[in-house]
Amino acid sequence: MNLMLAAQALKGSTALHLTKVPVPEPGPRDVLVKVAAAGLAPGMMKLLELGAFKHLPTTLGHEAAGTVAAVGAGVTGFAEGDRVRLHPNLTCRNCVPCRTDREMMCAQQAMVGHASFGDAPTPLYDAYHDGGLAEYVRVPHWLLDPLPDRVGFDVGAKVHDLANAVRALKCADLPLGATLVVTAATGTMGTAAVKLAPFFGVARLVLVGRSAERLAAVRRLAGGLPTETVALGELPDGWAAAQGLTRRLREIAPEGVHAVLDFVPDGPVMAQAAAAMATGGTLVHMGGNPGPLPIPARIWMSRCWRFVGTRACTRTDAQEVLDLLGRGVLDADELITHRFPLAQAERAVAAMRDRSEPIWMAVVNP
Repeated sequence: MNLMLAAQALKGSTALHLTKVPVPEPGPRDVLVKVAAAGLAPGMMKLLELGAFKHLPTTLGHEAAGTVAAVGAGVTGFAEGDRVRLHPNLTCRNCVPCRTDREMMCAQQAMVGHASFGDAPTPLYDAYHDGGLAEYVRVPHWLLDPLPDRVGFDVGAKVHDLANAVRALKCADLPLGATLVVTAATGTMGTAAVKLAPFFGVARLVLVGRSAERLAAVRRLAGGLPTETVALGELPDGWAAAQGLTRRLREIAPEGVHAVLDFVPDGPVMAQAAAAMATGGTLVHMGGNPGPLPIPARIWMSRCWRFVGTRACTRTDAQEVLDLLGRGVLDADELITHRFPLAQAERAVAAMRDRSEPIWMAVVNP
């Protein structure tokens, strides 16, 4: 039996474990991919702690790119050696959301190497829950996208996060010449959104984060767009109780901002950034904040604001990213700030969760 190294979640543990497991055997409709790069997302450990993984043990990692190692007997369109990236969304492919570019709303939605999000039966997740933080991953052939020659495997593995940013920007429904606030701007989703903002009619960016130094480094990702930063650590003491972030954003944009992309997982930033929106503004939330939104519905009504939540991208979003990368109009290489060998996956996850050093995107190279 051929064995491979894999980073797994085990029953009864909230830690990541490096184990030797059998190399998967592809079924008739499967493709076996030799993983060259796998993305890291610290949120998977939080989901593990919350019990969102229905099958344990399971190999983690919903982002992966590599080369085709073997194809099932019923697979056409892929051959050994092809360069590919994995689209991790497991859905029924037949419901109304799946047929209208809203696959993240499918009742069966789950993610390879990640979690299941609803209470409906998830037959595909049952079969394909093992992910890409391993030397090989087995996936259904329809979840693979060819990787353009000019796109490296590391960026290929992070197409999913770039596509999440595309989805957030689409949800914002920005007018041409928009002023856009991006919160948690120094993290994975924040940096992806900054990099993609010029493709969505944004004329001015306001980046919110904890550290002025880290925000300064992100400014150069904006492609020359006028960009201002708000460091939470430099706001007056007591800003959280005194609406200090709203006041600062209103100083920057007295007429209000057109939209807020909020990637902060908790705390008052979401509400205070939303309160700085112009009439007709949109708050797009992707941070998973468990707290209430303390702005009365009456205010949302009178100012014609919109709140849009979205938890993932769609295949269309990912293919749009691949098109931008393939044509060379988007260069995302600089977003990959950290690379780790698979044997150091535990250290990599700890670094992502600790954030004591600035990490934009991180990948594991088996």
